[in-house]
Amino acid sequence: MQDSMSAQHAVPPGVIFWFRRDLRLHDQFALAAAIQHAQQQGGWLLPVFVHDPAESGLTRWGFARMSPHRRAWLASAVDALAGQLRALGSDLVPLHGDSVDTLVRLVRALGNPLLVCDEIAAPEEQAVVAALLAAGVSVQTIWQSSLVAAENLPFDPQAVPDTFTTFRHALERAHVQAARPLPSIKQLPPLPSHALLNAIPSEVASDGTDHAMACEPWPYDARSAFPLGSSGFDGSEQAALQHLQQYCQRRLPHSYKSTRNGLIGVDYSSKWSPWLATGALSARQAWAAIQAFEAEHGANESSYWLWFELLWRDHFRWLHFKHGKRLYRARGLGEAHVPSHDPDHFARWCRGETGQPFIDAGMRELAATGYLSNRMRQNVASYLIHDLGCDWRAGAAWFESQLLDYDVYSNQGNWLYLSGRGTDPRQGRRFNPDKQAQDYDADGSYRALWARAT
Repeated sequence: MQDSMSAQHAVPPGVIFWFRRDLRLHDQFALAAAIQHAQQQGGWLLPVFVHDPAESGLTRWGFARMSPHRRAWLASAVDALAGQLRALGSDLVPLHGDSVDTLVRLVRALGNPLLVCDEIAAPEEQAVVAALLAAGVSVQTIWQSSLVAAENLPFDPQAVPDTFTTFRHALERAHVQAARPLPSIKQLPPLPSHALLNAIPSEVASDGTDHAMACEPWPYDARSAFPLGSSGFDGSEQAALQHLQQYCQRRLPHSYKSTRNGLIGVDYSSKWSPWLATGALSARQAWAAIQAFEAEHGANESSYWLWFELLWRDHFRWLHFKHGKRLYRARGLGEAHVPSHDPDHFARWCRGETGQPFIDAGMRELAATGYLSNRMRQNVASYLIHDLGCDWRAGAAWFESQLLDYDVYSNQGNWLYLSGRGTDPRQGRRFNPDKQAQDYDADGSYRALWARAT
């Protein structure tokens, strides 16, 4: 026992960096902090990614939390990040199992180093950090997913205005600017010694391959507005930055507002969201590119509208700081009754078999590709809640399962918003699908494109 304890005290100091939803090397405040800490103590840095079965297990509604599309997208991002780290002389160690149990065992095996990760202000993710702290793990979480830094807000994050318009006006009156993105990490501290790595329990870290994710097919559908698997549409940070670059080079920011309600094709919107969701692209990096574009080509209402949309994304994040678990109650933030639910209607909605052609086209696109335009997301969500009388939480769970760009903050916020259970004072937003089809698919081309599932 004494020899074991002596060996543990003799372990060189180091830092574990846990990649969560920040699968990139550019604009990495959390990773930069971990590197600085490791360098200050002359120690090692071990990057890890946890494959937690709970993240792809069954929902309370009976389907998997992560569809093959999402799994393939995430696998692509993780694999690309591992390659980037190896090119810098490091690596990404895959861990397998319950996040808390796996990380606790890893920390203890490595002599109780500091664990650093990005902060995610959602209840499930916060519960993991709380459990790690309760188990005696030293954890440092660093907030980095918003466009505007917390210290630059004109109010405390927990006092954020509930309505987006008030929030946006407050920021713009205070002339708040986005934080400048950090340059890409070019150098990393060494990995732990082989002897120390060999101390990691074999049931925690495997041979470096996530077999479940590696077996996922790479889905492709030529009809998709986000053609997953085609050139330039993989989950890597490189693909994200190249997409951002070509988007600006082709001067698409100048037409964003006039095309953003499109339904077919790659260019009707920015298509940043799948990379933003995994953190392969940071919001600050995206906005810095738009600022550079405006400096060269001039600003207009459309390029401003990209700022507007990124602020919506921020608002949903700060609302989580303010309201926390209340955002996940059946009644949301209000006192409305617990929503009703019809399992048969819900199942037909998921399959795109409601009998409403516009809605069914959207649901078939989502199931076939893992992507759906913002216009169609609002329509299909409204239809589930207000026409089919189903529980908004079931719809939110289906979007979590299916969407490549699933983001816990935006997903929860948008479903609450449409159900009338969020912070907006209006009591729900029903979209008339016939009118929407006439306004946005007058010639029926979108409905024709997705008239069949495959």
